[in-house]
Amino acid sequence: MRSLSTRWGAACLAALALLALAAVLPGCGSSGSEDPEFTGTGYPGVDLANTRFVEGPIKRSSAATLEEAWSVPLTAEGTYGSMSATPVIANGVVYTQDLTSNVQAIDLESGDVAWTKTYEVPDQGPNGVVVADGMVFGATSTDAFGLDQETGEEVWSTKLPRGSSEAIDIAPGYEDGLVYVSTVPTGVQGGSSYPGGGVGTLYALDAKTGKERWHFDTVPRSLWGDPKTNSGGGLWYPPSFDGKGSMFFGTGNPAPFPGEGKSLWGASRPGPNLYTNSMVKLDAKTGKMDWYFQLTPHDIYDWDFQNPPILVSAGGKDLAIGSGKSGIVVAVDAKTGKPVWKRPVGTHTGHDEDGLYAMRGEYSKLKPESEVAPGTFGGVIAPMAANDTTVFVPVVNHPIVVTKAGEIQEGEQLTGELVAIDIKTGKVKWGNEYPSAAFGAPTAVNDVVFVATFDGTLHAVDAETGGEVWQGALPAGSNTGLAVSGDTVVVPAGLPTAEGQKAALVAFRLGGE
Repeated sequence: MRSLSTRWGAACLAALALLALAAVLPGCGSSGSEDPEFTGTGYPGVDLANTRFVEGPIKRSSAATLEEAWSVPLTAEGTYGSMSATPVIANGVVYTQDLTSNVQAIDLESGDVAWTKTYEVPDQGPNGVVVADGMVFGATSTDAFGLDQETGEEVWSTKLPRGSSEAIDIAPGYEDGLVYVSTVPTGVQGGSSYPGGGVGTLYALDAKTGKERWHFDTVPRSLWGDPKTNSGGGLWYPPSFDGKGSMFFGTGNPAPFPGEGKSLWGASRPGPNLYTNSMVKLDAKTGKMDWYFQLTPHDIYDWDFQNPPILVSAGGKDLAIGSGKSGIVVAVDAKTGKPVWKRPVGTHTGHDEDGLYAMRGEYSKLKPESEVAPGTFGGVIAPMAANDTTVFVPVVNHPIVVTKAGEIQEGEQLTGELVAIDIKTGKVKWGNEYPSAAFGAPTAVNDVVFVATFDGTLHAVDAETGGEVWQGALPAGSNTGLAVSGDTVVVPAGLPTAEGQKAALVAFRLGGE
């Protein structure tokens, strides 16, 4: 799990883990995706449209025969567990990255480790790798890199952050010879949370050499007039590509939030704070912006719109469907950037317009000391998945209370949902509630959807009805996405939340063979 853009802090994470422990103890519209096992590429979102949809022998009728096939211990000791990367699978090999930036290649059939590239550089996550053109591309908190796919040897490395107020925590994107890596504003190198001056910047790098081709600042380097205090923007996840020369991505929040003293309610950063909390469309070769859609202008609650857009076709239109920590799923026209439908998911307590009130100086409409949901850890934190008709949305219900002085107090609720939304209309088809948060991205496989929850449970549900068809027990809590290839589901369980749990990467296979 990444720091969720609030840059959690060990105490906060420990508190959430205790909440999870308390819950445990008592009881697509795009083209059909090829199976990554048989292709030479591996993308965290499965395909370049980020649908997280695969085909293969795993179906609603066969899922009940899944059994554990192998597990590989996860030994990294990051602030947020051992792993927050979605594994990628290519040519029968699983490629992963842990939260000390180390990369492994693991045989999908046997679970044997083929090679390990050791970095031992702490990263907040979500990180991870992408496989293409015989290379494995990834990043530490300071450097993007390209590794030889067969041996794990480093071919190139490129430093991107401009200083200690910026870092990298993203699995790269890749298309047509370019690798896309973003910085984010963070004190991961310097130790503080959201230091002033951090500009989230997307870089396009030559895949063979790592040299910069272009960059796009997701926020102005002037940082709305106060670079000593303000920061913002950047990408958490790989962009989506439409195959027509365009790329789409979601961006992070502005800071400080909600602020204090003279900067309370974002007063140090007047205006909408473009292009934070936005979906952005660029020319993938040049970085020229086509359009942007900002969901939450002048955000004061850390409501990133960070998830990779899912590119689909529905109702005669090409759509880009985005989501983030505001708990609102939005479909926009991929050609124009105009919204087609919006759908709130999870718990909302009436604060969705607070950023606009603060931007306009209408402070009397803000209600400090009241419960704000989604909170800084709530909403749709993880990427979504989709089949031809439905988008599957993981939800975290976790509120906050903001004091009159701007202090954030975390609520106790930490539950989850999986919500199915009609791609064409935005109507909710069904919703499942879970006693534990859905911090990880789901994957859709034929007529079944897999999602892992924070308590260490892998759920397989009927894509049409939401009915549970199978459950698997993980050796630790899960806070990241899973991968499916052929007859095998690969799930990181990187964060122990109960006594006796041990972090591991686990593979479940039909029949257990």
